[in-house]
Amino acid sequence: MSYDDVEIEDMEWNEEIQAFTYPCPCGDLFQITKEDLQLGEEIARCPSCSLYITVIYNLEDFDRSNEGKGVEPASSHPISVA
Repeated sequence: MSYDDVEIEDMEWNEEIQAFTYPCPCGDLFQITKEDLQLGEEIARCPSCSLYITVIYNLEDFDRSNEGKGVEPASSHPISVA
């Protein structure tokens, strides 16, 4: 059973360790990498204790098949209103 469920938006990106982090009660940080998220992993572990959290995120946001592909904005067409 995980310690808590945490939204990815509530986590911080740590450039130094290349992972999303979230404060652990022990004083360290729960950690999960982008690669883990791309693989569908949802568990962020604390390296200093046995606690872990479940990360809530949209897998499509980290899908490797969408890397480098921009989402095309919907084209706008004028609409006549009578």
